[in-house]
Amino acid sequence: MPEPHDWRTLDRAALSRAYDNSGAVAGSAEIVAGWRARSARFREGHPEALDLAYGPGERQRIDLFRSGQPSAPLFAFLHGGYWQRNGRDGFSCMAEGPLALGLDVALIGYTLAPEASLTGIADETRAALRLLRAEAGERRLVVSGWSAGGHLAALAQDEADAVLAISGVFDLAPIAGTALNDALHLTAGEIAALSPIRHVGAGGPPAAIIYGADELPELCRQSAAYHAVRAAAGLAGPLMALPGTNHFTVLDALISPDGAIAREAARLAGL
Repeated sequence: MPEPHDWRTLDRAALSRAYDNSGAVAGSAEIVAGWRARSARFREGHPEALDLAYGPGERQRIDLFRSGQPSAPLFAFLHGGYWQRNGRDGFSCMAEGPLALGLDVALIGYTLAPEASLTGIADETRAALRLLRAEAGERRLVVSGWSAGGHLAALAQDEADAVLAISGVFDLAPIAGTALNDALHLTAGEIAALSPIRHVGAGGPPAAIIYGADELPELCRQSAAYHAVRAAAGLAGPLMALPGTNHFTVLDALISPDGAIAREAARLAGL
């Protein structure tokens, strides 16, 4: 992995490129379209618990898929798209690997920016997880997400028994200096309150921090820095850079039950 530049030395255009995952990966739009097509087929075969409401908003919905295993742990997944793109229905195929390993899976939707602030999105995420916590009862709840969803999963760790954050953003300060902030309008208070790396303390749940070894250096740095702060606080959980994968292909390891991310989800769930 090439050493990242100090993000504080970059101008707005360079910092925006440093976080432009779609621009960095040729064919990324086709990969996302493939997920949507695969997810549509998956949802057709699993129509029994779609669109469960956790609030009044159009996107405040959860899709819940059952593995058929008694007392199965619950794996909750939050989609990515820099808090302003995509929806849970396009990521249903991410349930395939965990389901095959005996986990129930919930796909959580949330209102996108700029319709919602990041504070509002974080509040929605916690509301959804509180509902799922009640649904899970004494079963283990693993909260996961990819990209922006990885950020939201880490931010809501108090609602979880374990966290699996994939290619996440854990410090929002650089994001405020990019074009992404045109929709987010992050305040100084939000950067402080909603950056998981600033809220690491003793007693947190175990968390696996995973990213693609071929991702943009800034994304790699975000994961490594967050894991280092957690490790310094004595918190459990591995840092895993998956060889030969980028910001998008890293999720192949979740879709496949033989993939490293699916297996880590099962391990965190106690299976």
